[in-house]
Amino acid sequence: MAASSPRILVVYTGGTLGMVESEEGYVPGSGTLEALMEERLSFQSEDLPAYDVHAFDPLLDSANMEPADWLRIAEAIRDRFEAYDGFLVVHGTDTMAFTASALSFMLHPLDKPVLLTGAQLPLDETRSDAQGNLLTSLLLLGTYPDRLGGVHVFFHNRLYRGTRVTKVNADSFAAFDSPNFPAVGTAGIDLDVEWERVPAPHRPPRPPAVTELGAATVSAFRLFPGLGVASLENVLAPPVQGVVLECFGAGNAPAQNDAFLEALRAATARGVVIVAVTQPLRGTADLDLYATGQALAEAGVVSGYDMTTEAALAKLYYLFEQDHAPDEVRRLVQNNLRGELTPPEEVPPALGRTRRRLAGYR
Repeated sequence: MAASSPRILVVYTGGTLGMVESEEGYVPGSGTLEALMEERLSFQSEDLPAYDVHAFDPLLDSANMEPADWLRIAEAIRDRFEAYDGFLVVHGTDTMAFTASALSFMLHPLDKPVLLTGAQLPLDETRSDAQGNLLTSLLLLGTYPDRLGGVHVFFHNRLYRGTRVTKVNADSFAAFDSPNFPAVGTAGIDLDVEWERVPAPHRPPRPPAVTELGAATVSAFRLFPGLGVASLENVLAPPVQGVVLECFGAGNAPAQNDAFLEALRAATARGVVIVAVTQPLRGTADLDLYATGQALAEAGVVSGYDMTTEAALAKLYYLFEQDHAPDEVRRLVQNNLRGELTPPEEVPPALGRTRRRLAGYR
C-alpha cells in the first residue's frame, strides 16, 4: 500500500469500549462499536487513516480471554498482514497487558505496528475515555505506519511497549503504566514518539510467523508472610513446567524456611523453571543482592529482572513452545527477546552503584 494512504485493520475483541447496558450490567454489544464509529463525525475525519473492523463473534469481556483467543488475534493479523499497514486491537482492560505481552512473543518478526487500546467507560457514555483512546490510536497508526514496529499499548495519552505495561488502576482513566521502562510516546497537542525506545522495523516488512501459546503448563505464585509450604508445593506439582514467583522487594523470600527452599530445590530438580520477579511495581529481582535472594538462586530459581508478571508468563509459554530443555529455558528467560527486560549490563550506572552498596550489607 502507498505510504500516503495507510489502511488500518481494527480487530475488535470486545471489552468495555463497545459495551452496552443490560439487566446483568455492562456486556459487549454486537455491532455497537461499528455503529457508533459510523455515526460519529470524528471517525469520518479526513485526518484518520482508512480502516476496516474485524469483530470477534462472540465478543468477549477480557476477563474471559484465554490463550486460544490470543491465537485468534494473532492469526487475524497474520492472515491480513499484506492488506493493511497497521493493526488496532480493541480489547478489555482487565487482561490487556497479558494479551500485549503474549502477542509480542507470538508474532515474529513484526515490522508493522500493532496497537492495543480500550476504555474504562463505553464509547456510548457521555463522559468517556473511549473516543480519545480510539481516535488517537488510529491517528498514531496512520501517522507512523512505516516507523512503528512491534506491539504497543496506547491508553490515556501514553504509548507503551507491549511487554512493559501493566494495569495499575481500576478506577482511573490512567489505567496503565510501564513501571520499569519509559513511555515511548505521548499524545498532547502533538503526537510525540521517542524513537530510540522503539525497535526499528525492517523494510520491506516481513510476513510474521505465529507461535501458538498455551500448550505449556505455567503458573504464577505470590509470596506472602506465613505462607504454608503446601500451597507452594501444589503450584509446583506436576504437570507444571514453569512458575513465575512474585517475590518480596528485590527478589527476596523466606530463606530461613528450610521446607520452602526444599520445595524449590525439588521442583527445579524435576525440571520446573522458576522465575523470580518483584512484587513492587518498580524495581528488579536481583538475586545477588541479599542473602535471601541468593538462597533462591542456590535452590535453582532464576531472576526475571524487571519483567512484569504478564511478560514473564508469556515468555515461559513461548520458550516451552520452542521445545527447549529446562536448562535452556532458564538461560533464555534471562535474555532480552522482545524488550521485556533490562539486562544487568544495561542498568543505569547510578542504580547499579546503589545495588552494589546495598550488597555490602548482606
